[in-house]
Amino acid sequence: MLLGCIGDDFTGSSDLANTLAKGGMRTVQYSGVPDHPADADVQAGVVALKTRSIPAADAVAQSLKALDWLRAQGCEQIYFKYCSTFDSTAQGNIGPVAEALADALDARAVIVCPAFPGTGRSIYQGHLFVNDVLLNESGMQNHPLTPMTDPDIRRVLQAQSTGPVGHVGAATVLSGASAIRARLDQEADDGKRLIVVDALQDADLIEIGRAAKGLKLVTGGSGAALGLPANFDITAHDRAPWAGANGKCVILSGSCSIATRGQIAHHKTSHPSLEVSADMLFGAEITAQSAADWAMRSEGLPLIYSSADPDRVVAAQDKYGREESAEKFEQFFAEVARIVTANGVGKLLTAGGETSGAVVEGLALTQLEIGPEIDPGVPALRAGGGLVLALKSGNFGSVDYFEKAARILDGTSP
Repeated sequence: MLLGCIGDDFTGSSDLANTLAKGGMRTVQYSGVPDHPADADVQAGVVALKTRSIPAADAVAQSLKALDWLRAQGCEQIYFKYCSTFDSTAQGNIGPVAEALADALDARAVIVCPAFPGTGRSIYQGHLFVNDVLLNESGMQNHPLTPMTDPDIRRVLQAQSTGPVGHVGAATVLSGASAIRARLDQEADDGKRLIVVDALQDADLIEIGRAAKGLKLVTGGSGAALGLPANFDITAHDRAPWAGANGKCVILSGSCSIATRGQIAHHKTSHPSLEVSADMLFGAEITAQSAADWAMRSEGLPLIYSSADPDRVVAAQDKYGREESAEKFEQFFAEVARIVTANGVGKLLTAGGETSGAVVEGLALTQLEIGPEIDPGVPALRAGGGLVLALKSGNFGSVDYFEKAARILDGTSP
């Protein structure tokens, strides 16, 4: 294995695996830390964890365990993947995990770059934009678990880190890989180990990737990995033909992002949809079994969703507790997934990082084969045993994403 990757959730990990596979690397995504060696032909291994919203000390421990396994596979470089919207509170995990990995690897200069302009995420003067608005105006300020109220990634990271945070500005990035690397070295000489790097276009990510050659640790969203395969003398190649799966397709959505809510509104106009609220779950008005039964008897592409506008989410958290609400929904979606797959469902679509992680863990999926890209950052995945799925981050995908994804999972669309 050449490149070892640690993802803080399952949707982001599949996004990264998709980027590396498109770049030509033989890539496998693992659900949790494997208990066996990787196959000999794997060039990039992505260990998907569910650490984004857990206590920092626990996230560090799990990430270091993943690091130990990846180093045992012979990895020459480690990549820590987090969300392209830098989802993390002041008590969050990105800084502590990055510093712990850097300590373990004795890494001197560490790139921090959540940008992916191709999916609307860019960084200018250290500030993260989502499309044409600052992060804290994009809807992410209302995230139920990791509200992002400050667009300055340097400040957010500094609040989580023990050392000073560096910066490589856009003017340097536009000058190319050599200038980027020189600035990284200068920032490291000044005692700044975690270094935020601007990126305005995908071409910048290629140059950042070139500048990362030989660095022990790189961190970012999936975009900052665009230029890494070439550092190992690997070029893009055609993927193996994709064969879809038979059986019914069920959609499970716990994401409350603006994009997902738009996708749900579009989907509801022509497909059966079942909304599940916190009151319904805590009041036992609906169970995983009853929801699964509804999905199995529904025609078309049935959607079960808890996605709601920010005011309703806050009200539910105030009533039942933030962690308690999140755990209740995750358990619900995991159990629905177990029931429907046990009854012949061969295709699952999930929306939202926490929901996707709960489903993957609930189904005890350990290894995922990377298939064709559905929308930027979202690949089809094969879990084996006749099951295919797609794990979508909340803010990703076009308005007709669900229908498009279902066609790809059943093999009727390339």
